[in-house]
Amino acid sequence: MKNKNYSICFVAALFLLAVSSCSVNKKIRKADKKYEIGEYHKAASIYKTAYSRVKLSEKQTKGYVAYRLGDCYDKIGATDKAERMLANCVRYKYADTTSYLLYADVLRKQKKNKEAAEMYDVYLKHDPNSLVALNGKLSALKYSEWEKAKRRYEVFKDPFFNSKKSESSPRYPGGDSTIVYFASSRDNKQTAHKVSNITGTPNNDIYFAKKNAVGKWDNLELVDSDINTEDDEGSPAFSSDGKIMLFTRCRYVKGETHGGEIWMSQRQSGKWGKATRVMVLKDSSVTVAHPALSPDGNWLYFVSDMPGGIGGKDIWRCMKTGESYSAAENLGPDINTDKDEMYPFIREDSTLYFSSNGHEGFGGLDIYRAKEDTAKKWVVENMGAPINSNGDDFGISFVAGAEQGAFSSNRGEMKGYDKIYTFVAPPIRYIISGKVKNTDGDALGDANVRIVGTDGTNVKLKTKNDGSYSFEVKPGVEYVMLGNCRGYLNEKNAVNTLGLEDSKTFDVPFTLASVSKPVGLDNIFFEFGKATLTAESSKSLDKLVKLLKDNPNITIEIGAHTDKVGSAEGNLALSGERAQSVVNYLIKGGIEAPRLTAKGYGKTKPVVADKNLAKQYTFLKENDELNEDFIDALSKEDQEIANKINRRTEFRVLKTTYNMY
Repeated sequence: MKNKNYSICFVAALFLLAVSSCSVNKKIRKADKKYEIGEYHKAASIYKTAYSRVKLSEKQTKGYVAYRLGDCYDKIGATDKAERMLANCVRYKYADTTSYLLYADVLRKQKKNKEAAEMYDVYLKHDPNSLVALNGKLSALKYSEWEKAKRRYEVFKDPFFNSKKSESSPRYPGGDSTIVYFASSRDNKQTAHKVSNITGTPNNDIYFAKKNAVGKWDNLELVDSDINTEDDEGSPAFSSDGKIMLFTRCRYVKGETHGGEIWMSQRQSGKWGKATRVMVLKDSSVTVAHPALSPDGNWLYFVSDMPGGIGGKDIWRCMKTGESYSAAENLGPDINTDKDEMYPFIREDSTLYFSSNGHEGFGGLDIYRAKEDTAKKWVVENMGAPINSNGDDFGISFVAGAEQGAFSSNRGEMKGYDKIYTFVAPPIRYIISGKVKNTDGDALGDANVRIVGTDGTNVKLKTKNDGSYSFEVKPGVEYVMLGNCRGYLNEKNAVNTLGLEDSKTFDVPFTLASVSKPVGLDNIFFEFGKATLTAESSKSLDKLVKLLKDNPNITIEIGAHTDKVGSAEGNLALSGERAQSVVNYLIKGGIEAPRLTAKGYGKTKPVVADKNLAKQYTFLKENDELNEDFIDALSKEDQEIANKINRRTEFRVLKTTYNMY
């Protein structure tokens, strides 16, 4: 009896396991159906239950459900959960290698770029030519560099537009900065919201706001007419005159997502008219979304995953022909990738803006701009930080004729909700500034800086007590600058603002040489025991050539000095030859010979320490003469330093009236 009862229990257990297995498989198939029609939130809920019931021994099934669940979490913005599930998927060694690619993408969204790069490498072993994976790996490796790069725009999270739910796709009708439309899932009393099976949040409606008399956003309202329904409305777009609004509507039929459709409303007598569906494609069952109009209204851009694309969601366009549209054309592989390209927007200069997770980027969706070159090839550029982040950044639009606008992002949002950010490029400014000093490093507070530009600019600036000056200049201009001060030689410099697109401050210092005392020439070197100049000397001598050309009325003496080592006669002869070598170099550089005199001093004129040398070397005091007796009393180390100081080449001004009379 006991054995019989045991057998019955064992059979019953097997039956329950079989039933349980069938139940799990049924749930997986149900989740798959929701996944395939894009109801990711609904699918995630079912996959989660199924995952908990799949036995650990069924590794491939466990890995499959983890993969699908992770993908759903990623698509609805639950990145933390997505990372955990995809890590499990990899741990179970799920056979579909695309799981590595998705896991790498999610790691990049989490700013785990080192781990992401490693996971891209794992995927590339299976598909070494994957452009998406190669772009992803490169993006992960470059993230820190990109994040620190110079930023053109300032970005602000605008509290006026954002609620506790999601806000997205801001648009300025006709480019008007005083009015903005956007989609929001916030609660309202006018439409009976259903909860989206795609996102798990209430369906979106389209709102608008206007600026009041003092330029502040005011009076947030739901768009009138029948544009907003219990279904999902979003991604508004406008004609260049603001009188036509296109938007996306996702209808629900028998509780399931019907797919995206493009609808249109025209503004008449200050109100939006009845919305009608725009039949972009002959097949009405194909999902189309995210409309955008070209500035001339001739082209309708949209997003679709219909057959014939590059992969994922692509951007397409068709030409308006009367009341209908031409056959849709894909924007091609310059724009579209194996992943998703969405939310097109075309500025008045025909620049295309869009979002993608397939090009090089910071993680998630990034915003890109693209222009067609002369060969009709799209040149794509990531807009960089702070427009882009490791989150999803999308739905950008601009105020007409201005470097300001708004976009959507879920950066830093724990629940993955989208928020509206505004941006502006500060006014582009070009500043020339610097300090005027003498060759000893002393500030010249009574110096002048003259700035002359090809636009007619001709200004004379007086330096401050610290020798500083500053002047704002204009774009697209070439400037010549002259620094001068009583008792010093002139110095010229040049800057230009041609072709610059970003603000820039030009640091233009002036170091003026004295007319009344010798000026040392740094980094003048000769071969040992010879008068042959080394190649390292050319930089310093070229500066002297420029100085002489900037001051065409001066004549100078080139003086060469040696240390105390060797005979007086030998040092005198060698120094004279070295001085002449410098003169010869200057003549080859275009300086007239009568302006130059060579003089060798040997060791007859040792250096007298000034305050700068005294600060630099502890064994020196101001006015110490580095003669032989002084040097002999030093340590061997300090003797070598003193000898090096004495070995020098310098120039002094003889006359300032050459060719003047």
